[in-house]
Amino acid sequence: MASEYDFPKNYGKGNGETAKENNLRDYSESRFINRGRIDLPFLVLTVLILTVGVIMVFSASFARSYYETGNAAGVFLRQLIFAVGGVALMMVASRVKPKTIRRYSRLLMIVSVGLLALVLIIGVIGGGSRRWINLGFTTFQPSEITKLAVILYFASMACRYKDDMKTWKYGIIPFGFWLGIIVVLLGLEPHFSAIIIICLVGGIMMYAGGSNIKHLALIVIAGGALLLLVLLTGGYTSERIAAWRDPMAEKLGDGWQIVQSLYAVGSGGLLGLGLGQSIQKHMYLPEEHNDYIFAIVCEELGFVGAVLILLLFALLIIRGYWLALHTRDRYSSLIVIGIMTLLAIQVFLNVAVVTNLIPSTGISLPFFSYGGTALLMQMAEMGIVLGVSRNIDDK
Repeated sequence: MASEYDFPKNYGKGNGETAKENNLRDYSESRFINRGRIDLPFLVLTVLILTVGVIMVFSASFARSYYETGNAAGVFLRQLIFAVGGVALMMVASRVKPKTIRRYSRLLMIVSVGLLALVLIIGVIGGGSRRWINLGFTTFQPSEITKLAVILYFASMACRYKDDMKTWKYGIIPFGFWLGIIVVLLGLEPHFSAIIIICLVGGIMMYAGGSNIKHLALIVIAGGALLLLVLLTGGYTSERIAAWRDPMAEKLGDGWQIVQSLYAVGSGGLLGLGLGQSIQKHMYLPEEHNDYIFAIVCEELGFVGAVLILLLFALLIIRGYWLALHTRDRYSSLIVIGIMTLLAIQVFLNVAVVTNLIPSTGISLPFFSYGGTALLMQMAEMGIVLGVSRNIDDK
């Protein structure tokens, strides 16, 4: 079994301290507060992407917001509030020590599963699914909390079972137990995009934690076959696949959103129509400030602007993985790997949906798509990565 906190053998060398002495020195400081210096490149990239995202929410939303409420800035102002709150939450999260996060990771998992069950009882129905809990002043998706809970608790289990991760008993069954519960609850909503993301992240966490690759391959094959069967026979999901295969044949029905998205992407050309000049956002493209906001980015900023935004995401993800490789302990490394992998998956899948590379899945673009719960959770995740970076000396 792994120790509560795994420190490299050479940790502390070069300053006259042994690993044990340095370990004790860290623990003698505040029990919860991280006091090191945060990684500036990661912080700047995060804030820059968030700023561009909030601007694009305003540009993409003002037409629909004005038409529906009479206030062109209504959606933007709500997103701005969540963005400011997200920055504050990020800075608070960056002060929490990874060992404290690990201590409460199991509780977070239990709470998130409880919320998934609760949403089936009191959840708000929208678009044929019950995914949200109404708080009165806003709604939130418990699945966003579950994504982070899976990362944090799976990393904790991977550290606990470090020497036994190659076995079915410790490397597969405990993780499969929690994934099974989550998949069943999300399937009842239904929320298949969250199932795909959480299963992908969970599998990568198991692989990074040391699970046997052959065991994982068997599970991936079986799970993939089951998921394919559900998608092909699962009502609205099978309709989405049919629309994806030939959107023009359903351009006035299920293919409408895809066709309008492709119009937006194509009409942007090399340099775009200009910020605020989108045509498709004027009630043609549904979800223009949410899941399909990247189509508006392409239309207004063009190929060059879209590539620059994707480049910013790539730099953020690469920097995150660099931090994961330079952490002082196994748990910190695993949670950063999980968080950056989650970000990479969501960016890839969202862009793939907008460009019709894959069927519509209802996956938002991090930091860009409108939504308070998702944005707050994403900023909290970035805060956790910044918290880990406080314990990296070579930055």
